[in-house]
Amino acid sequence: MRSRQRMFAAVMRLLLKCLRLGRRRRFRLVRQVEQLWHYGHLCLRSLLYNSFTNGDVVLDSLFEPVYWLVDHVTRWFGVVFVALVIGLTSSIVAIVYICLLPLILQTYTPAWICWHLAYGHWNLIMIVFHYYMAITTSPGYPPQAKNDLTGVSICRKCIAPKPARTHHCSICNRCVLKMDHHCPWLNNCVGHYNHRYFFSFCLFMTLGCIYCSISGWDMFRDAYAAIERMKLLEKERLQVAANQTYYQTPPPTFSFRQRAFHKSVVYLWVLCSSVALALGALTLWHAALITRGETSIERHINRKERQRLQKKGKVSTAHGTGAGWGRARCDVPLSVLQVFRNPYSYGSWDNWKVFLGVDVPRHWLTRVLLPSPHLPHGTGLSWDLPPCVTEQRAPLLAI
Repeated sequence: MRSRQRMFAAVMRLLLKCLRLGRRRRFRLVRQVEQLWHYGHLCLRSLLYNSFTNGDVVLDSLFEPVYWLVDHVTRWFGVVFVALVIGLTSSIVAIVYICLLPLILQTYTPAWICWHLAYGHWNLIMIVFHYYMAITTSPGYPPQAKNDLTGVSICRKCIAPKPARTHHCSICNRCVLKMDHHCPWLNNCVGHYNHRYFFSFCLFMTLGCIYCSISGWDMFRDAYAAIERMKLLEKERLQVAANQTYYQTPPPTFSFRQRAFHKSVVYLWVLCSSVALALGALTLWHAALITRGETSIERHINRKERQRLQKKGKVSTAHGTGAGWGRARCDVPLSVLQVFRNPYSYGSWDNWKVFLGVDVPRHWLTRVLLPSPHLPHGTGLSWDLPPCVTEQRAPLLAI
């Protein structure tokens, strides 16, 4: 009996030892796998670590193939977009001269005739001039050789000097002075030397579309009603033709000229209204940027830089410079905290004067309301105080 108990105890002890050994080996294997996982994760982070990496950088990296495709499509279709702009604008001008101008001369009073002729041709001249200058004027490129400019960085794509406010265009594959964006409708970059032409074209094109939409509203309603009446009469004519007897005659039909006239008026109003809405929104956006003395790229850069400095508690979230307490992450009075400002802004009114090149009051007529090929202030390589600026507001934090 005792021998059986001893044998049973020995077997149980042996079984427990086996279980413990298996458990130790299993835990040891799990620990080895965890160590290998942490080691591989550490190696991967050490190879890919970047202190500036955030969600935006990761998103840009994921969309890099899409950016490449858009860049190449835009580069090849730029000529098509320019031809489309010229074709649509020419069609509107042809409809106005062929269809609307004879009607205006027959029905309007002499005062309204003079107004439409003067404003319409002035607006057309401004559109054609600024569009031609925008697509043919070089935006400005920095010199490729070394120079004595201060504060110049090196473009990592061009491996060439990169002055302030200069950015690399992936479509043109070169750096552009004071680059705003690459416009496919111009097949050209919008930069230092053609930024005014681009904005003026958008402004006068919007004004022209609004003018056509407002002045042609009554004609559009009459033309649309005539087209609906034509459809109804065409349906009646087909019904009569199907059930025609000897004593029945089909209703009269509209001529090809009448059909073309009414459809052209509807086409003109719909196209002008659509362009006025879309291009008007773009024009307002660029007007707001000009008021702040920024480009489209600088708007994004300044916003990111402001957010970064606010997180570090170096600048205040307030926009003024008065006394008080800021809403930054540290309890520091506004008199101590710096306020982020755009160093290239001279105030709203002076920003417009610098952008339009208005040095004296008569320039509002000769350089803004009339076609003018004058050059912008500066060379785009350095940004000195323009002579038209009345008072320079030194930024508290120049970024």
